[in-house]
Amino acid sequence: MAAAPVLKGLKLGMTPDEVLALFPGSKEDAEVRARLSKPANPLGVSDLAIRPAKFESRDKFAGVSQVTFNFLDGRASTVNVGYDGPAYSHVDEFVTKFVAGTNLPPPDQWQPYPGMDTQLKTLPCKDFEIRVFAGGEGGNLNYVLIRDLAADKELKDRRAKARAKASPSPK
Repeated sequence: MAAAPVLKGLKLGMTPDEVLALFPGSKEDAEVRARLSKPANPLGVSDLAIRPAKFESRDKFAGVSQVTFNFLDGRASTVNVGYDGPAYSHVDEFVTKFVAGTNLPPPDQWQPYPGMDTQLKTLPCKDFEIRVFAGGEGGNLNYVLIRDLAADKELKDRRAKARAKASPSPK
């Protein structure tokens, strides 16, 4: 997990309080407070969406339209950063920009998504996966999604146990 990228301070494993600390003023926001007041579901999952433009961090997050987090047991298991653009003619341009200054490999080492080869690429790693998508009008659907694979497995296991418990066993 130590190799997972950090995007402007955002990373896997963060708590909601750690996330809010990056967005001064967000703790007082009615929409954010309402979301945080909802308890996690029975499987331990909760989520949070932040629109940086509403808070004092808007300069640090210039070009970011929204950041969405899924939490498992109070820790960020996915971080999805949505961008306002720019438009890219090929996802490789976005990946090149994203990996600049990191230890992540260049676009030719990422896996294209079948049928969306020019728009979506993934980088599967041992503990995490990164997806980069380039699309939409003016790039308004561009995003980078980072997933914690151990948390994904844990959630799948919990869902399977919940289904097994809910299904009556044959006699």
